[in-house]
Amino acid sequence: MTEKQQWIVYGILGGSLAFNILHIFDSSTDDASANSMDVMEEVLPEEQVEAVVDAVEETSAAQLEQVALSSEWNVLHTRVQHSLTRTFSTAGVADADALSMVFTRLFVWDVDLSRDLRPDDKIELVYRTGDDGFPEIGGARLHSQKYGKTYTAFRWHAPNDEYASYWMIDGTETNHRLNNSPIKRFEQITSLLKDGRGHKGMDWKAPVGTPTYAPKSARVSRVNFGNFRYNGNCVELQFSDGTLAKYLHLEKVSVQEGQTVKVGQQVGLVGNTGRSTAPHLHYQLDKGRKVLDPVKYHGTYRRKISESDVISFLSDIAPMINALDSQEVVAER
Repeated sequence: MTEKQQWIVYGILGGSLAFNILHIFDSSTDDASANSMDVMEEVLPEEQVEAVVDAVEETSAAQLEQVALSSEWNVLHTRVQHSLTRTFSTAGVADADALSMVFTRLFVWDVDLSRDLRPDDKIELVYRTGDDGFPEIGGARLHSQKYGKTYTAFRWHAPNDEYASYWMIDGTETNHRLNNSPIKRFEQITSLLKDGRGHKGMDWKAPVGTPTYAPKSARVSRVNFGNFRYNGNCVELQFSDGTLAKYLHLEKVSVQEGQTVKVGQQVGLVGNTGRSTAPHLHYQLDKGRKVLDPVKYHGTYRRKISESDVISFLSDIAPMINALDSQEVVAER
């Protein structure tokens, strides 16, 4: 790999788009390169490097410098003070608690924000109020002193996906996906056992009517059980190892008690029944008196953006990166 190719890859996998694209061919990159290497975890394989290099060379800086963000977006540069919620509140965020929750979802897979944050860690984000009234983050960076690296998350709609999701600057999806997941189509993962909320299940936000599936062969042990005011329409599957999988808040149940289901067979449809404030699937695993973490039980994987979509990805998130890099948008608090 040539030196020129190395800097293209470092730029794509690391720091700011201004450095990535505008200065990537500049000869004076010695100081900037050190910062970029700090946030880079790995270099692409040689054959992938060639494809990325070709794509970048064929795309001008002007093409990747997209229009500025609309006025509905807010840009925040701040440093950690006490808790995340208090940090956002001190920085002038109107709904600091809600923004803290959304921000935590982005990085919970890699960072325990209740324990890993350090005073003076730098947070940069672009956010607005979404259609549902909750904060929506377009792009975010967390500079962690504990881990000595920068974590990134950018909202992007991949070409073949039904919904937008969040991706790191290196093209890795921020959240993990379950192997043999009970749901294939979803907008967001909104709750995990390890997110500090004390919730006993894993929640996926999805429209009413979205199919849910059996992740393993199982026997339907119960249907519409417990307190219906809380569970709504629900199903319980018993796996061969004794683990009980509970599907709550369903719109419709597709199986009957005592029935045997195969891997991938439909169990029910996502709903908003019982004690639920929005359509979602609550998936809970119990074994005896112990609540199991679906992430550990099923195992997970992370998706990567394909080589052919790298330029599209960088181009689409360019306004977010440019806004985060702009020191004129908002003074650091």
